[in-house]
Amino acid sequence: MNRPKMATEKGVPSNSKVMMLLAQLERMNGDMGRQAETSRQVTAKILHLIQTQEKSGKEVMSKGSSGMEVILASLENTHDVQTILNISSILTELLTVGRGRRVGVFVSKGGTGILFQTLISASKEMPPSEELMLQLHSLLAKVGPKDRKFGVAARLTGAMNITVNLIKYNLHNPKLLLPCLQVLRMYAANSVNAIGMGKNGVVALMFKILSPYTKKNTSLIKVALDALGALLKSRTNARRAVDGGYVPILLALYSDWHRNDSRHRQMLIRKGLLVCLKNVTNLKLGRKAFIEADGMRVLYNTSTECLPVRTLDPLINTSSLIMRKCFPKNRLPLPTIKSTFHFPLPHVPGSCPGKQAFVPAQGVDDVRDDSDDNDETDAENDSENDEDEKDQQSPNDDIETDLNKLHPKKGPGRPYEELTVYERFFVELSEDFQGFHFEPSRSSSGTSSSSPFSSSPTPAKSSRPIVVPTAQALSPKHASLSGSQKDRQPPPSASAASSPPAPPPALASLEPESIHASKDQDETKEPHIPSADRHGHTLSSLSKSAAGADDIEKELARVLEGVSLDTVDGAAPLNAEQRGVRQDEASATRQIQSPLLLGGLPTRRPGGGSDCGSEGAEDEMAEGGVLEVPDTALLLPLHDPDLYVEMVKGTLSVPQYAEVAYPDYFGHVAQTFREPLLERVYGVQRAKIFQDIERLIHPNDILDKVVYDLDIPSCPVIEDDGESLKFNSQFESGNLRKAVQVRKLEYDLVLNSDINSNHYHQWFYFEVSGMRVGATYRFNVVNCEKSNSQFNYGMQVLMYSVQEAIGGSPRWVRTGADICYYKNHFARSSVSAGGQKGKSYYTLTFSVNFKHKDDVCYFAYHYPYTYSTLKMHLSKLEALRTPQIYLRQDVLCESLGGNRCPLLTITAMPESNSNDHICQFRNRPLIFLSARVHPGETNASWVMKGSLEFLMGSSPLANSLREAYIFKIVPMLNPDGVVNGNHRCSLSGEDLNRQWQSPNPDLHPTIYHTKSLLQYLAHIQRAPLVFCDYHGHSRKKNVFMYGCSVKETVWQSNISATSSDLQEDIAYRALPKILSQMAPAFSMASCSFVVERSKESTARVVVWREIGVQRSYTMESTLCGCDQGKYKGLQIGTRELEEMGAQFCVALLRLKRLTSLRNHQQLLDLESDIMGTHAKVASSCTTTYVLDEDEPSFLEAIDYSGESNDDEIEAETDNAPEVHENLEQLSDSDNNQRD
Repeated sequence: MNRPKMATEKGVPSNSKVMMLLAQLERMNGDMGRQAETSRQVTAKILHLIQTQEKSGKEVMSKGSSGMEVILASLENTHDVQTILNISSILTELLTVGRGRRVGVFVSKGGTGILFQTLISASKEMPPSEELMLQLHSLLAKVGPKDRKFGVAARLTGAMNITVNLIKYNLHNPKLLLPCLQVLRMYAANSVNAIGMGKNGVVALMFKILSPYTKKNTSLIKVALDALGALLKSRTNARRAVDGGYVPILLALYSDWHRNDSRHRQMLIRKGLLVCLKNVTNLKLGRKAFIEADGMRVLYNTSTECLPVRTLDPLINTSSLIMRKCFPKNRLPLPTIKSTFHFPLPHVPGSCPGKQAFVPAQGVDDVRDDSDDNDETDAENDSENDEDEKDQQSPNDDIETDLNKLHPKKGPGRPYEELTVYERFFVELSEDFQGFHFEPSRSSSGTSSSSPFSSSPTPAKSSRPIVVPTAQALSPKHASLSGSQKDRQPPPSASAASSPPAPPPALASLEPESIHASKDQDETKEPHIPSADRHGHTLSSLSKSAAGADDIEKELARVLEGVSLDTVDGAAPLNAEQRGVRQDEASATRQIQSPLLLGGLPTRRPGGGSDCGSEGAEDEMAEGGVLEVPDTALLLPLHDPDLYVEMVKGTLSVPQYAEVAYPDYFGHVAQTFREPLLERVYGVQRAKIFQDIERLIHPNDILDKVVYDLDIPSCPVIEDDGESLKFNSQFESGNLRKAVQVRKLEYDLVLNSDINSNHYHQWFYFEVSGMRVGATYRFNVVNCEKSNSQFNYGMQVLMYSVQEAIGGSPRWVRTGADICYYKNHFARSSVSAGGQKGKSYYTLTFSVNFKHKDDVCYFAYHYPYTYSTLKMHLSKLEALRTPQIYLRQDVLCESLGGNRCPLLTITAMPESNSNDHICQFRNRPLIFLSARVHPGETNASWVMKGSLEFLMGSSPLANSLREAYIFKIVPMLNPDGVVNGNHRCSLSGEDLNRQWQSPNPDLHPTIYHTKSLLQYLAHIQRAPLVFCDYHGHSRKKNVFMYGCSVKETVWQSNISATSSDLQEDIAYRALPKILSQMAPAFSMASCSFVVERSKESTARVVVWREIGVQRSYTMESTLCGCDQGKYKGLQIGTRELEEMGAQFCVALLRLKRLTSLRNHQQLLDLESDIMGTHAKVASSCTTTYVLDEDEPSFLEAIDYSGESNDDEIEAETDNAPEVHENLEQLSDSDNNQRD
């Protein structure tokens, strides 16, 4: 080694004593052998100065000083043991202080390599100096964590073998053993080293050091466990541990330490044992050995005893993780994962991606495969889910980078001749109104006089018997209604087709008086309480003043900063007087003839749902008796139970549903009280998981009794002795395939796949009856597929009580306690997981206490909104039309299942048939709205309902909106999926929102014809000003929009583009910005305008790219609630969703003002806002880019560790040793503050 030239830092006296000694030592470096005695004396003096004078150490390590180089050179050149000991002591003193900076300097000067060389030289002495070995390993233990090449250098120099040999021959020398084990732990962090040491018997060596509970040498045992845990990360070493029979030994040691460590002072040793078990059980052989050693019972019992001590959470969490990983993978209790129902398709092209991706080979079990029986597919190689795999990549991987695809096409892809057939849907563009008399009467309206959906159904449809809900005080029932049974007196609904119900009163709409000046108003003010009486379903207080167009513009300029519905600031429902409902109205009832009564109680058809109420009145009512039920039409002007039944008769379903669910029959009155996000209870998820583990520990306690099974079509309801709940889902939009009673009050529920599919399990809607009052029932939906859910962040399920409805509260309410969502022990086959192996399903669990005896309750994922409800609402909207409203309802097409897809046209009638007025009428810009392409996103229909009611309202704002635009609305793009209880697909088994690029007219008729409408408009140069597709989002909060922007896509992807490529009208941001100022539920921060590759076939991107609609949006509404604004901390309800639909309409009015020439400056302001946003992105390295399933991962360790692991694979190259894994797991309390 070259002799360093002594240097000192400016300000440090070169004649200081320590520096003079270092200079002397430097001069001896070339002749250390002959001056051994002098070197001992000099190094001893230096050591004494550093030990006694703090400044001496600072002088040696000061910046610019070469003291460290001199010391290392001396260590490298000397062979005198005492000199080496002195220098080692000097280095120990120097590196003990400095918070790691000095160690970093030491490593940068090559100190690690010199220590290894010294260790090798000292080991050649026979026998080696124990004190020297102790000193050198203590130094290596300090240096190792800072040296990235520590493990590689140890192996290449041979130092690793020396350490291993020292351990072998000094097992009873704890003083020397401790630093050697500390160094060995760092060696093992490199997987190649770990494998090599495993071959040399180091794994077995570690077990010789471990011992049962003792109060001696606990530090030594702790370090030995850390080293063993690092070694067992290698799959090869884990296999050696299993083959060596060490799994039972680890369990016995853990039990012994748990039993004797009563004061919990050795928690780290207990945790180290668990970490070793965790690493061993990453192997299938390890899991098998764990089960055979009764590990489940051992860890379950010890964890249960730890539960009262909160500081032991790390032990409980790690134990739970191990147990869940080792829990034998169970098969879903199904014959096949394919849907219970099948619909024959007209044809399936070979290129159809949806039909080829998940089709198993003949004879293959599609419920469970052998993916868990192969060591090559161990869970540690499995990514948790698709979204996690995306997160592991760059967040910009999905962004479109092809500039050719980022610019709209020049023209539609179909010839005009093919599109002329769609001219009939746009008669308003050519209507001259010459034969029309502009008189103020409804009958004189020139639009269609009746809804195409309110006509009498065809005989084939009406002959199907329909089970109509009837009710009496304590025993709500269903009853069978058949048009062919003339000997029975039909209820009023039977004659609904011939005698249509009287039209409801006019709908009051959003008025200026209810528009607040700011989005985040002071919530402490006493809010206005909207009425819910017979005079209309009020969105706000009614304004009687008439205003002209100029007045409307002024009003908008004054108050349109924040539109919101008034909410009641309270936790309890308002009484009838507060709601503005007279007491006689609130308690009003309607009489229904019961067509069939047995023993005084209505019954159902055989095999159909529940038969509760056996303890009710016996003979109070004879056949055909009159039952009193609440007249919900008084509270819901757009709801009519009789009309709903008529609509059900015309609805076609694959299972041929013949029942009507109570909530759909009675209707839903929006709650007037707030429903806050559910606060997560500490330890709730852990408790649920332990209950699941008890199934394996105590199998005799499990009933495993099937009580409902759609795979038995003749009798899905299994008869029993009355000790079980009764389930039913055989009604429109229902989804529950199987119910298994696990314990007396616990049920596993299995959802049905989308028809012609084998996955998409999320939407549920089912009926429960036969419950006991005061008992806490637990329900587990066990075949959920998404890796996370808002149920972990405050969302609750919906429940509808028939007894509450009869008592005057017909509404869905958020319910459920102890809610959590976690990975379970049911294996998901590679067929259902798109070819991925080793996947599991997830469980949604919630507990419910029922309040009423003999109740019938319904549970749903979100507020149901059926296709028949839509038809009923559209029929009722006809009654709201005034002579000033142009409303036309067309049938766009028939769906695969034969259901009609409605198309609405809404605008204002021209003032007269003069040329000027007709010209203005025809040239109004078009707004195109659609919704419910995904059946499970029912919130989209509630938003659409709010938009439709506002558009048909009588307020000046609604009138101005109709005069400004022509609205084309497809309120339900996937009626078949809605009817049959699908979550995402149509009857073709495909996601219709991924078919917009090339829709098939036979398989995707609603998408094909909707796109054709837009293509026709593009051909005649009348492309919509705004296109918006209403959706729901299951994994984010608030309401937000996705749009399309070339600029923002380029900014986020960092692709090179010229200024001409980035030329773009920035008006696409105007509408979302307006909504963020008006709507309290809307979040601009959650919006994204990036075009993703995976979304290139969605409506938003295709309409933007092919039709040329710059303002093409997807508006996503949360299924959960809000985390900002006025509704922060609250779950969202139908009231807020309908409000959002109304506010969207009002925002279009302001958009009209912004797009006028006199407001061009405001558009420039928008561009400056965008540039400001981009500047923030560039400066903070954060983006507004939002993935479709963007979600904060739920960090509770016991949630998602059952089959995933972040460990390295064995083929790791010789990189630096990894930093020690943080073994502490997050407890439930950590997650109370995460979302």
